Amino acid sequence: MANETKFTNDNIADRVPPGQTLTDGFPVLHYGSVPYYNDMSKWDLRLFGLVEEEVTLSYKQFLALPMREFHNDIHCVTTWSKLDNVWEGVSVATIMELVKLKPEAKYVMLHAEHGWTTNLPLDDFLRDTTFLGIRHNGQLLTPEHGAPVRAVVPHLYFWKSAKWLRGIEFMEKDKPGFWERNGYHMYGDPFKEQRYDFD
Repeated sequence: MANETKFTNDNIADRVPPGQTLTDGFPVLHYGSVPYYNDMSKWDLRLFGLVEEEVTLSYKQFLALPMREFHNDIHCVTTWSKLDNVWEGVSVATIMELVKLKPEAKYVMLHAEHGWTTNLPLDDFLRDTTFLGIRHNGQLLTPEHGAPVRAVVPHLYFWKSAKWLRGIEFMEKDKPGFWERNGYHMYGDPFKEQRYDFD
């Protein structure tokens, strides 16, 4: 398993965006009920939209993909930050080997259980720091933290790291997801404090 470069303590101040408070915990924040899976044969991940051919992965197929270790900081729009997270998951580069994008694809919509969605530019989704996580700090994700699979987009506020991921849609034009329709910023850069649509 490949290791990313680990962070050093001498640059902590540069790693904490304005308005954020550090936590050693892992707060659980969500709206609505938490989905639980008793039968993983009912879970799949759909790659669709502006692709030459749609792909749907079963949980077994997803787990058979190459896994990597990732190190990052995460920043929640509710003002907490958690440094030095260690994750295991599938890189977006690996996911993108499964589909061929049409040239007009410029944005991504992440689809999760219960109809939750969040949007981001394709270039942000394709960063080598973005991945689909199954473990955090050595433990399988719990349902409250997005099990079985959550997207992790660490350079944006953590609501962009969609829990309970079920679909990745490739789009020509940007459009707001659930949180963005309800007042959150369309992009969500923590270092620019892009928390809400009126910022």
